[in-house]
Amino acid sequence: MTTLPAQSMGDSSRVRIAETFVSVQGEGKLTGVPSWFCRVSGCNLRCTWCDTPYASWNPEGPTRAVADLVTEAMGHHARGIRHAVLTGGEPMLFDAMAALGRELASRGMHVTFETAATIFRPMAETGCALMSMSPKLSNSTPRGPGGSPDPRDPTGAWATRHEERRLNIPIIQQLIDAYPDRQLKFVVAQNSEHTDLAEIDALLAQLTNLAPSDIMLMPEGVKPPTPDHKAWVLNTCLSRGWRYCARLHVDLFGNKRGT
Repeated sequence: MTTLPAQSMGDSSRVRIAETFVSVQGEGKLTGVPSWFCRVSGCNLRCTWCDTPYASWNPEGPTRAVADLVTEAMGHHARGIRHAVLTGGEPMLFDAMAALGRELASRGMHVTFETAATIFRPMAETGCALMSMSPKLSNSTPRGPGGSPDPRDPTGAWATRHEERRLNIPIIQQLIDAYPDRQLKFVVAQNSEHTDLAEIDALLAQLTNLAPSDIMLMPEGVKPPTPDHKAWVLNTCLSRGWRYCARLHVDLFGNKRGT
């Protein structure tokens, strides 16, 4: 099991980064918008279907100075990239990512944080313009076939930890109230029309101050969804006024890093 040193979370000047790149935003309200992405390495969860394990299960990448990241981002800003996406891993864990967000916002960039919504930071601390929350359903808990242990978690320690941490309703509500522009993206699994939707309904029943257009359903997987999977997600969104959340970057580039 790989863990990050605790002191890395409280250092506001340096942070471990898995990758940075320029691409189009592939998910959510800003789908298709050219953006600079900064993916922090380190996460407090371990989703079984995580599509960026190099930022969670096996954190990779060098430690970089926030000042260096700002210089890189502003170089792209000078060439017309006006949006920054701070993602992970879990960017809300790290003081340095909050500092990066503040600095980019002060220099005129639109900042999105992509988070599992288990940690609260106020807008003044993050500079975030769009809070993109992806609360994790039980389909995310690391398990193997038939409920056996995930091979990456043979003792089940991460399954227990993940299940304890994956949902924090008070924190989600704090984020909703603090960030006027927000979205809730739910990853829904194949053949989970009843189970995943029941979980989503139970979660939403405990939240206030949300519009249907803030809710998004995204088919799980690193390949385009099957016709049946796509159909039930689409029909659910049509019937409830929610948004269908595609993965444009997967359609354009496939499942690979730097996109």
